Amino acid sequence: MKNYHISLFRHGRTNANERGQYIGTTDFPLNDRGRSELYDKTDKYVYPKVQRVYTSPLQRCTESAEILFPDREIVVAEEFRELHFGRFEGKTAEELMENAEYLTWIRGGMDAKPPEGESVSELCIRTFQGFHKILLEMMQEDFNHVAIVTHGGVIANAMACFGIPKLDPKQIQTAPGEGFEIQINPQMWQQAQAFEILGLSPFLPEESETF
Repeated sequence: MKNYHISLFRHGRTNANERGQYIGTTDFPLNDRGRSELYDKTDKYVYPKVQRVYTSPLQRCTESAEILFPDREIVVAEEFRELHFGRFEGKTAEELMENAEYLTWIRGGMDAKPPEGESVSELCIRTFQGFHKILLEMMQEDFNHVAIVTHGGVIANAMACFGIPKLDPKQIQTAPGEGFEIQINPQMWQQAQAFEILGLSPFLPEESETF
């Protein structure tokens, strides 16, 4: 059975990222440094030649997609928006360290959630739905390779929830404009809800021939 290739990329830098704020649903645009950084990476690295780009609906992702893949169709995929941080939205870890609800959340497991927010389990369910939807579209439209521009937390938890080999999400640090290459086999996806992690992306010019 045919395998399908997806490139996952984190959006560029925002002012909130630089301040260390939790931003899930707040719709920050890229800042000047973030845009410049992405343009520099497109000069230095080779991004994969994909047939379509899916993106979180938030500005920091749609703007990043337009910079990284200026000549490709861009489709919004709601399932790949960032985790909803509820009442912790806009706060920094330093500001919350005396908050008992915050300490309970960060020490909790997959089902722990911020007040009025979303758990990692809920995030994994909707990202599963997003991958499944994209896989079906790739099969129907005979696409071999697409990209998804999303958020660092979404990438880390998707890799931990569905990736082989298994990784700890706390150890997955994705720089702006960078991410991972994955491969989905429809049979393995249906039976085990798993995909294969191929490696990091983008590539230096001498490394790019495979993709």
